[in-house]
Amino acid sequence: MNALLQARQAYSAASAPTRTPRNMEYEVLSRITHRMHSAAKRGRAGFGELVEALHENNRLWGVLATNVAEADNALPPDLRARLFYLAEFTQVHTSKVLRREASPRPLLEINTAVLRGLRQGSATE
Repeated sequence: MNALLQARQAYSAASAPTRTPRNMEYEVLSRITHRMHSAAKRGRAGFGELVEALHENNRLWGVLATNVAEADNALPPDLRARLFYLAEFTQVHTSKVLRREASPRPLLEINTAVLRGLRQGSATE
């Protein structure tokens, strides 16, 4: 192993980008959204995977709802209220998707919109 390669390995962790809470939220939401989308594209064959991804999505939105409901949350009250409403909608709509009464498309659209907001917010930090 040459010295250049050793130096790259030694300092690669130090040069990794700092993971902020916003970046972590983006990563988790992105992963879940991708799983939901991939499973939904498979139709009936992907329903089991969709159920798992929907469960993960519901858990995430439950955590987000809990966070925005806390009195010490630093987000503006209007944004907190909108996120809480989206969490409620996500829970209700997920139930409909699981009963095969609705499409997962609105859930994907919500997640995608939030991902855009997280990406834009991190660009201004």
